[in-house]
Amino acid sequence: MSTATPEGDSTNTAGLTARQRQLQNRETVTDLRIAEHARPDHFLLHLSDTHLLPGDDALYGTVDAEGNLRRLAAEFEKSGSRPEAIVFTGDLADRGELGAYEKLRSIVEPFAASIGAEIIWCMGNHDDRDAFRRGLLDEDGGYAPIDRVYDINGLRVIVLDSSVPGYHHGEVSREQIEWLRDVLATAAPHGSILAMHHPPIPAVLDLAITVELRNQQRLAEVLRGSDVRSILAGHLHYSTAATFAGIPVSVASATCYTQDLSVEFGGTRAQNGATSFNLVHVYDDTVVHSVTPIGAYDAVSFVSAEKSAERLADAGILVPPARNPHVQGAIAGAVNSPTSRLAPVR
Repeated sequence: MSTATPEGDSTNTAGLTARQRQLQNRETVTDLRIAEHARPDHFLLHLSDTHLLPGDDALYGTVDAEGNLRRLAAEFEKSGSRPEAIVFTGDLADRGELGAYEKLRSIVEPFAASIGAEIIWCMGNHDDRDAFRRGLLDEDGGYAPIDRVYDINGLRVIVLDSSVPGYHHGEVSREQIEWLRDVLATAAPHGSILAMHHPPIPAVLDLAITVELRNQQRLAEVLRGSDVRSILAGHLHYSTAATFAGIPVSVASATCYTQDLSVEFGGTRAQNGATSFNLVHVYDDTVVHSVTPIGAYDAVSFVSAEKSAERLADAGILVPPARNPHVQGAIAGAVNSPTSRLAPVR
C-alpha cells in the first residue's frame, strides 16, 4: 500500500518517523532485533453455520442469522484486513432451501469482492446438495458429494463433503477417501488445509455424539503423514480445538447462535449470542487460529497501525515480510510497516 509523500520529501520512506528512516538506512543491524516470526504466508477467514432462511423470519423465532452475517461483513470490511479466501464450513442454509443460498450469495459475494477474497463453500448436514449446487456453485443439481480442491496462491484448500443426505451425522465414503488419497499423493507448495463440516474430534456435549463424524479411523489413515497442516470444521456451534491423526483441528463457532458450555453436565442449551468467526494465519512453520467475536463492544484502548509501526521501529524490531508476494500488504498490521523492503528470513 502506498502513502502520500510529505512535502519536501521525495523518497519512498514517506510516512516514516525519523527513527524509522534511521533504522532502514543504517549500515549495520547489530542493535536490531528480527522478530521471531515473519509475516504470515497466507490469511484466510473461517466462518461456519450461518443457518440462513430464505425469507425475513427470524431463525427459531428469535435469532437474526442474516443480521449477524451482515454485521460481520460490515465490521470486517472496515478493518482493512485483506484475506485471500473466505472458507465456509457448512450448515449455510438452515433447511437447505434454494432461496437461502441465493440470499447468502447476495450478502457474501459483494463482501468478498470488496476485500479481494475467493469464496470457498462447504456442505453441512442442514444443507441440501441439489439446492447447494444450483444456488452457490451455478451447477446442475445432483446429490453426489461436493468435494473440491482450491489453489490459494500455493496453499491447497481441500473441501470434503461429510454430509449424509437425510441425516445429521457425518460420514466420508470409501470413494471419497480414495479421491482424497489421490489428491494428497502430490504435495502442494505451501501444504494443504482440509475443510469439512463435521469435526473429527470428541464432542464435549453428549447430544452432539448422536451427530458426530462416524468411521473417523478411515479418514485418519489417509491423513496421517500427508501435507495437511490444519483441519477447519464447524457443526458444534462453539469454538474448540484438538488434534486428529497428528493434525491440528480448529472448529469455528456459528455466526447464528451458539452452544452454552456452562450448561449442567450432560445437558445442552443453545443461546442467542456469543457468535464468532476465525482468522486463519498460515506461517512457514505453523498455523494460527484466532477466534473473533461478532458485534461492537466498548474499547479499552486503541493503537493505530501507524503508531504500532512507529513503536516497533523505535524498539528496533524488524518483522520480515511473507514469502508469498500475493500476501504483501494484505495482512492486518502490515500496512505502512517500515519492514516492507526486508528480504524474507528463512
